[in-house]
Amino acid sequence: MKKSLALLFAAVFAVMCLTAQIADGIKLLNYEKNKSAKELLQKNYNANSKDPQAIYWLGQAFLAGNGIEVTKEEVAAAKALYQKGLQEIGGDAWLLVGMGHVEIREGGDLNAAKQKFEQAITATTETKGKNKGKPNPSILLAIGRANADGDSKMGDPIYGIDKLKQAGAIDLLNPDIYINMGISYQKMGGENGGEAVKAYQEAISRDPKNALAIYRIGKIYQSQNNKELFEQYYDNAKTADPAFPPVYYSLYQYYAEKDVTKAKEYLDQYVNSADKDPRTEIFLADYLFRAGRYDESLAKAKELEAANGLKALPKLGVVFALNYTRKGDSVSAKKYIDEFLATAPEKEIQPADYKLGIEIATKFPGSEALASSYVEKALAADTLKANQIAMINSAAELFGKAKAYPEQLKWMKRQMEFKTTMAESDHYGITAAAFNSKDYAQTIDFAKAYMAAFPQKPQPYSFFKRAAMAISKDTALIVGQLNYLDSVYKVVDIEKYKKSIFLDEYFKLNYYVGLSNEIKKRADFKVTTDGSKTPAVIEFLNTCQKVVSITDRMMALYPDTADENNKYAQEVKASIQKAIDYYTNPPAKSGGKAAGAAKS
Repeated sequence: MKKSLALLFAAVFAVMCLTAQIADGIKLLNYEKNKSAKELLQKNYNANSKDPQAIYWLGQAFLAGNGIEVTKEEVAAAKALYQKGLQEIGGDAWLLVGMGHVEIREGGDLNAAKQKFEQAITATTETKGKNKGKPNPSILLAIGRANADGDSKMGDPIYGIDKLKQAGAIDLLNPDIYINMGISYQKMGGENGGEAVKAYQEAISRDPKNALAIYRIGKIYQSQNNKELFEQYYDNAKTADPAFPPVYYSLYQYYAEKDVTKAKEYLDQYVNSADKDPRTEIFLADYLFRAGRYDESLAKAKELEAANGLKALPKLGVVFALNYTRKGDSVSAKKYIDEFLATAPEKEIQPADYKLGIEIATKFPGSEALASSYVEKALAADTLKANQIAMINSAAELFGKAKAYPEQLKWMKRQMEFKTTMAESDHYGITAAAFNSKDYAQTIDFAKAYMAAFPQKPQPYSFFKRAAMAISKDTALIVGQLNYLDSVYKVVDIEKYKKSIFLDEYFKLNYYVGLSNEIKKRADFKVTTDGSKTPAVIEFLNTCQKVVSITDRMMALYPDTADENNKYAQEVKASIQKAIDYYTNPPAKSGGKAAGAAKS
């Protein structure tokens, strides 16, 4: 009897140990200590390889990846583990959910995965007792977890949320149900951030010291640039559990470019609380760069590269690029950042990395398209409007510094899409970018808007005139643009701009005088003996009349007859008027052209 009791107690103790190991493994996964979680759950599996939960959770450790990405090899390891379990112990609900999760990760048939999930629900639904008709909430949670995993293209978060709500109504204690629900809401897009916060708050109500739920609310507020709230929640997460690594990593990233001393404090706390891993040493190399110790940073990066390789530690490429940029080696910097942005897992790439790629690419003529592609990727990765505006502003500035004006103009136009009103500096910047891009048609359009918004500023008129003079070799088109410009001058302040108007009229005058001279050279420029005029003569007289109108406007601008501008206009008018008078009533000649006209 004693022996039987001892065996019973031993069995119960073994089960308790097994359950405790799984609980500890889950906590490690929640704390992003995936390496430790995998080791612990492997040990648990080795002790009881026929236990469905032991199999399921080791598979989950494989599917968690290395904290940056989940490789094909890791997905394959989870699949092999679950298939082995199905072969050895049959279609257990935990293993069915695990296989459905694998299918989601493989990008397979979502309906096939859901069939497995529904089979697992049916298999674990109580058929009697007080919970009759109710599914196992742990299985529902596992299904919700599978659909919360991965990016927005994986799984069905709406389906997952439905199962998690069912689980939450049955199990009134487990906070992980609502953590996965919050993740699913976030996976559905930024507009669901409020629902995600509610889910995390429910998790906290179930476990007030749940650092993960508190932290995830902080991450939402950080994505909204709400410093007061995200720091509050991060502080609460640290208080809930000072050994929670993700909060220190997020704070290190936030302060890395703002406060090197603070960043180092958070880096030390992260390294002390996170798994011991070569990736954590990258942060030391990054810190050394932030502290201006470039040679030490490069030495550390080279040491890590030699020991692990860039493929295993892709973020090293950023550290190399940063250091080589500061040391003036743009060629090496470009090599590393381009390789990183082309091959690194999406989760590994931060907006600042794209910004670095843009900064480096703009130093190389001909790399404008590559730089712009980095801007597009950064905007796709960060959908927060404020961050998108900051990235676009930065890109436009970098393209401007590189004198890549067409690309600068492209991104300045994107800037304008976010603005409800434009300041004078906005008008100046985009008009200047258009002019520098030699896009004179757009320059004129932007200058018109600039004139309308800030009529007293001289810059829009200058841009307009320079663009008008450069837009075409057809002087007639230029004259048309100058006519528009002068009409604006006269409405805004004719006295202030009379010199500019006079110079425009001078340009028009020279154009029409030259045109009249060209008309006179035509073979059909004739006045017959009876005084009839050919069309060329009529065109000549009309052109001369335009010159007279111009000189009248010039004299009106400077009415003082003693003024040099007035005198000039008088002289031109007198000369042109002689031509008009002569060809209007020429003396009768015998055949040929009339002669003796005043020089126009």
